[in-house]
Amino acid sequence: MDEQAVLRAVSRMARQLVEQNDGPSGLILLGIQRRGVQIANLIQSEIQRAEDVAVPLGTLDITLYRDDLIAIGPRPVVGESSLPPEGIDDRVVVLVDDVLFTGRTVRAALNELMDWGRPARVFLCVLVDRGQREIPIHPDVVGREVSVLPSQTVNVSVPEIDGKLAVDVVTIPMEAV
Repeated sequence: MDEQAVLRAVSRMARQLVEQNDGPSGLILLGIQRRGVQIANLIQSEIQRAEDVAVPLGTLDITLYRDDLIAIGPRPVVGESSLPPEGIDDRVVVLVDDVLFTGRTVRAALNELMDWGRPARVFLCVLVDRGQREIPIHPDVVGREVSVLPSQTVNVSVPEIDGKLAVDVVTIPMEAV
């Protein structure tokens, strides 16, 4: 997906979220660090443009909630988690991530989210769903579904980190598989 395709997908995702919630009222967007935060920002901007409502935005860093924390090493780099001032209790929380693969990141995000409070509902919104789940997690809103081989990965690029907005399917060198 080039920049225009990503922006079209984000626009569609924003409309679907508002539609599924019967309007933007009560929504809170929580971007999962790293690139989910930038996708959440794009969705927030699109809802603002279309509905003239500023949906609260926060971030989740799931590092300490990962089930493979031991594999990361003794000193994991932990980013910031921040919730909007109104909190999440009785609100409709939208977890936003760039790529949904095994479902483990979302499971970790849900665990962290429940430590912060009790939302009325949680939606999962992902830019790319590449399938091949290991646990039963299913997105509510998807920008694009792609099928990839085991030797391929999906890379989402965002301007703030990578200097461009795009989605690429990349073949992993055989020695790395």
